[in-house]
Amino acid sequence: MSERTPVLVLGLGNVVCQDDGAGIAAIHKLLREYDLPEGVLALDGGTLGLSLLPLVDSAEQVIMVDAIRAEGPPGTLVRIEGDEVAPAVYERLSPHQIGVADLLAGASLLDRYPDRVVLIGVVPQSIDLGLGRTEAVEASIPELVERVVEELRTLGYPPIRRLDRHENSTRSVDHVARTLGV
Repeated sequence: MSERTPVLVLGLGNVVCQDDGAGIAAIHKLLREYDLPEGVLALDGGTLGLSLLPLVDSAEQVIMVDAIRAEGPPGTLVRIEGDEVAPAVYERLSPHQIGVADLLAGASLLDRYPDRVVLIGVVPQSIDLGLGRTEAVEASIPELVERVVEELRTLGYPPIRRLDRHENSTRSVDHVARTLGV
């Protein structure tokens, strides 16, 4: 048996169905703004569903990011964990969630279900055909990314914000320059 990936972060959804692409937008923002530590694999899972089984069944922990049917106005963020995830995706919002439900069932049948599964979701306003997200959901994307970052920190895999890294290196260069009298 090959070594398992400690943490898999999957952005799910359909970018041509407005708010259904929120999970993918969040993953792209995460990858642009953060360096992920060793042991974390973050991917745009799109609508691949069951095709993601080899990745999910080789992960110890999975964080899924997706638009989800839940209580609250559009843009509301929801965190679901463990046994509650499968029923949440069975109550499908869009066709790709059938694939997500099958994905979790497949991992369970293979006795390779991750040790921990978390779904960080956002309540959509519209999943009609169209590019881009509604204002309410677009405004929630930064907080959605922060929730993923917090989840990773809780698991012991803190991402490093690229801006922070740049500021730290700039301070280091300034410190060296002052030390050298430059």
